[in-house]
Amino acid sequence: MAMDGATGGTRRGLFLESYGHFIDGAWVGGDSGKTIAVSNPATGAHLSNIQAGNAVDVDRAVQAAHRAFKTWSRTHPRARQQVLQEMARRLRARLADFAMMETVDNGKPISDATMFDIPATAEVYDYFASLPLQIHGETTDFPDSMLLVHREPLGVCAAIVPWNIPLYCTALKVAPALAAGNTVVVKPAESTGLSILEFFKECADILPPGVVNIVTGYGPEAGEPLVRHPLVRKVSFTGSKPTARKIMQYASQNIIPQTMELGGKSANIVCADADLDAAAEGVVMSTVFNKGEVCISGSRTFVHESVMDRFLEKLSAQIGHVRQGDPQDPRTQLGPQASKVQFDKVAGYLELGCAEGAHVLAGGAKASIVGFEQGLFIQPTIFSNVRNDMRIAREEIFGPVTCILGWRDEDEVLALANDTDYGLGGGVWTRDLTRAHRFAREMQTGTVWINRYYNFVPGQPLGGFKQSGFGRENTFETLLHYTQSKAVIVNLTEGPIGLYQG
Repeated sequence: MAMDGATGGTRRGLFLESYGHFIDGAWVGGDSGKTIAVSNPATGAHLSNIQAGNAVDVDRAVQAAHRAFKTWSRTHPRARQQVLQEMARRLRARLADFAMMETVDNGKPISDATMFDIPATAEVYDYFASLPLQIHGETTDFPDSMLLVHREPLGVCAAIVPWNIPLYCTALKVAPALAAGNTVVVKPAESTGLSILEFFKECADILPPGVVNIVTGYGPEAGEPLVRHPLVRKVSFTGSKPTARKIMQYASQNIIPQTMELGGKSANIVCADADLDAAAEGVVMSTVFNKGEVCISGSRTFVHESVMDRFLEKLSAQIGHVRQGDPQDPRTQLGPQASKVQFDKVAGYLELGCAEGAHVLAGGAKASIVGFEQGLFIQPTIFSNVRNDMRIAREEIFGPVTCILGWRDEDEVLALANDTDYGLGGGVWTRDLTRAHRFAREMQTGTVWINRYYNFVPGQPLGGFKQSGFGRENTFETLLHYTQSKAVIVNLTEGPIGLYQG
């Protein structure tokens, strides 16, 4: 069944009343006929309906991507470059619209979406637009032969996108896949996929049919058959460890490569000589940015005991000035959690922290916002007197919650920072350049920021150590994860070797 992007084609504010799957360049209804209601986490208001996809829908999408791969993989690199550049341009041209979509669908403050989500997403497409011409093979000469190594695209790639930063995380997967000549099937999170659907509706005229396909639905019904599909050649996943373990099992059926960007419990280390005002600001930002729903947030802050009292005083003052409320208000700095499931999870950790004996320095409860009584708001929360063996210091909370721990010497704090299953991000606050590099070398984590947390730069590798996953996104190395090498050996000598002559 064909659809003009929606059932009925009626606009309700930013979004259509209902969205189909995007398969082979067209909007189509789902096989089951079932839909999923999507709501605004700040108000509980209904936003739209999406298709509850199943294995039949997935197969249609993968088959379309497989057909498109034959042509797309052989396009001139400049053609792929131009498509990616235009995708970036269209994002920037409608920055305000897409920012508001992310805010209404996810609950993030409009300031976060305007200043980070949309500009950073466009930057990802721009960055990978610069790389198709940089995908090189190599040659090696021998006296009697020549080795040619080609680097070729993989085929159909599955992109499974999380709910916290939808457009940005989609770009981290789609942009390198397209740059390398692959085709893609995207499975957004069922709770926050509306901006993704709108963006690819915006770009449908520049993407050849089947090059990018989108199937919406729940993980077991849509995500699992996508990863298990025999024509899928790679899966890229961002999300939780439990789901990652399932996806790795599914991917093992056809033995396909994976990129996994998982959780974190990152250490923010404040040294005695740090700029305490800047460090406190960094900790607050790491706590409240995107409502703390960021896998790389610095949710464990280690403060040198000699400056603990002064730091906590500054931290308390700054977090007290965080403006929480209507996420559509440009002045708001902290919005609601993205879903009731996430709200309940964070609320459970607030109770657990108190039960474990941590001290609530700030927050610690549900926030009541006038006019948003149905909203899923949590107060920005700081726990002090935390030990590294507490669950609130070991498990990913994924909310506006940070733990404060003390330290005395370098060996101690580095051991504590590394005493975690995760290894995604980290921060060091010090005026001593030698110490900064020494700490950065010893921290077992994929990113270390020195004297400014969340200081993202173009081409920065994103990925983790240990159970934070494997593979890297957002960098040239990413193209290696979306291509494979082929060795071609050319014989330069004439005639047979003479092995079987009489």
